[in-house]
Amino acid sequence: MDFESGEGSLVYNGNPFEIYISPYSLGCDVAAELVTVSTILELEKCYCTGKILLMKGEICTEQLMPKNFVFYNPEHHKRIYAILEERQPAAIITATARKPELVGALYPFPLIEDGDFNIPSVYCSDIVGEEIAANTDHEFHLVIQAKRILSTACNVIARKNPDAKEKIIICAHIDAYGNTPGALDNASGTVVLLLLAKMLQKYDGPMAIEFIAFNGEDNFSVGGQMDYLRRYGNELKKVLVAINLDDVGYIKGKTAFSMYECPDIISKKVHQIFSSFNGIVRGEEWFQGDHMIFVQKGIPAIAFTAEKMRELMVKITHTQKDTPELVDCTKLVEIASALKEFIVDFV
Repeated sequence: MDFESGEGSLVYNGNPFEIYISPYSLGCDVAAELVTVSTILELEKCYCTGKILLMKGEICTEQLMPKNFVFYNPEHHKRIYAILEERQPAAIITATARKPELVGALYPFPLIEDGDFNIPSVYCSDIVGEEIAANTDHEFHLVIQAKRILSTACNVIARKNPDAKEKIIICAHIDAYGNTPGALDNASGTVVLLLLAKMLQKYDGPMAIEFIAFNGEDNFSVGGQMDYLRRYGNELKKVLVAINLDDVGYIKGKTAFSMYECPDIISKKVHQIFSSFNGIVRGEEWFQGDHMIFVQKGIPAIAFTAEKMRELMVKITHTQKDTPELVDCTKLVEIASALKEFIVDFV
């Protein structure tokens, strides 16, 4: 599913407030009383049917997982959705603070980003949220110009030696968040994927090599991951290790790799090969990339990203600042070279 959004406005007594339309929101034109809640308990107790509901504070500390997201969906998120769908406010405003560890550099961030949720919503900063809340119980006018668009997307999968009994997967997501340039997230990872495929043109080893350009990693439904599992889930038992490339090549710092569920034989090989490359170091584990669909199936995985990923998340990720000037192409070549050596030497 894709979406388009136009103008959005929230007005009280002739005074406008700065709001943003939530991705995948439905449109609306509503004049109604404002009700404010800050906790799930307050939400359970409030009467907001047909009204404009402002959610702020504690209830907005983390972005809600989409209703039908299968990989991670905590009970308190499900509870919030269930209450909202039972109460049926006419529209929802969510006020959010900075949360770079979860949503990157977006501020404010949309609490609701879900094409399966049918109550119109907008979001604003925590500061604006307090200004709006000061007028609770008064009538506001909210207009959202937005629509959902059914669309088609594709993963791109290439295989070398596809009939082999065991295989190595190398993947990168090919989409970018919203209308961002997406240079680091994730054009740079896609470049490494393509470069490595070229380097392995003449590979004649015993394993299958599978290159996956996932689509939809930055879409609420992670459609590419779901489609891959539907089509090829029964082949996962053949996978020796899956390698994911995301946010690589940042001009600051080095390249960092992390390992998940890797047996000693793979760990030793990883350290043996990668330690010979000056720009590659062991980094922190992170759990928001395409490698996790393999890890959750018990498959060993390696993830490559920027050593200064935290800085990227705070300042760059999911914003218009994610431009090609931030990519050091020599680092992309180094990663591809290291992976080529790892795969060719993997027996």
